[in-house]
Amino acid sequence: MTGPWPGGWGPYDMVHYGHSNQLRQAKAMGDYLIVGVHTDAEISKHKGPPVFTQEERYKMVRAIKWVDEIVEGAPYVTTLETLDKYNCDFCVHGDDITLTVDGKDTYEEVKRAGRYRECKRTQGVSTTDLVGRMLLMTKAHHSNIVSLHYQQHTDNFGKGPKGHSPWTGVSQFLQTSQKIIQFASGKEPQPGDTIIYVAGAFDLFHIGHVDFLEMVYKQAERPYVIVGLHFDQEVNRYKGKNYPIMNIHERTLSVLACRYVSEVVIGAPYAVGKDLLDHFKEPKKRGIFRAIDSGNNLTTDDIVQRIIENRLQFEARNQKKEAKEMAVIEAMKKREQKEQGEAPAQTAH
Repeated sequence: MTGPWPGGWGPYDMVHYGHSNQLRQAKAMGDYLIVGVHTDAEISKHKGPPVFTQEERYKMVRAIKWVDEIVEGAPYVTTLETLDKYNCDFCVHGDDITLTVDGKDTYEEVKRAGRYRECKRTQGVSTTDLVGRMLLMTKAHHSNIVSLHYQQHTDNFGKGPKGHSPWTGVSQFLQTSQKIIQFASGKEPQPGDTIIYVAGAFDLFHIGHVDFLEMVYKQAERPYVIVGLHFDQEVNRYKGKNYPIMNIHERTLSVLACRYVSEVVIGAPYAVGKDLLDHFKEPKKRGIFRAIDSGNNLTTDDIVQRIIENRLQFEARNQKKEAKEMAVIEAMKKREQKEQGEAPAQTAH
């Protein structure tokens, strides 16, 4: 294979459409995308406890359609030796910063060697925000209206005692047609394809969903899998509490990023009727319903329980992470001032 081989390294914990968008951008920079995923031990050492196990995270990343290969147990600090070992021309990361337990940039070596590329961080989504939604149990995120109570909570959750880092925190997600186009396959079903329709909430798109869609995909030789997503109000009606954790726009991108999915119906009806089947030219015959056992019992409820049980650890993790980031920002400011020949401003006492 010719052309550049980009590599993306990261924890990929609670994989969301922000991670998928990063990998989509990384793949566009080259021909073959290799993604390194850290172990539980490495993440715990540098960031705090991961929500998902390394085996779950490996499988989640493999399911993202822009990924060609993954490296299990990739080192937390990306070195030139690592890039050379996997024949990667350069490394790709988002435009935030990743720090080791002692506050050092994990990409310092590859940056100095000119083998580092940056992609844009996806506004409006972060693990911090998703965890905040689970703990607060409000519905503000459903309609993109951020209530004062929700904003105060997210400020507390993602803000350390010395200010707010632009990399750890909450911003509002705004869906655009361009984002959907970037994620969609754009392929129509072809003669000979078996069109398979599944529907649900697919909230906090997780390994249970991946296992289910993989089994669905394997039901035919040439599958064309269509996923119907229920509107937020419909999901809330049958699941209650503050579900869905992700709104319809976020869930659309999460499902479109999965390699087993060809198309998404945004706002699918709860009951599958004749009109829906006709729309996708599904054969009008009886006996076309099939129940699939994914072999994985993980639910969105289970993930929320993991978060609640480890709430204090996650809050401490985010505040510690942000404190390190603020220290780096201060150091960068001082360096800039020094380069510009300006003396650092003194605070009067």
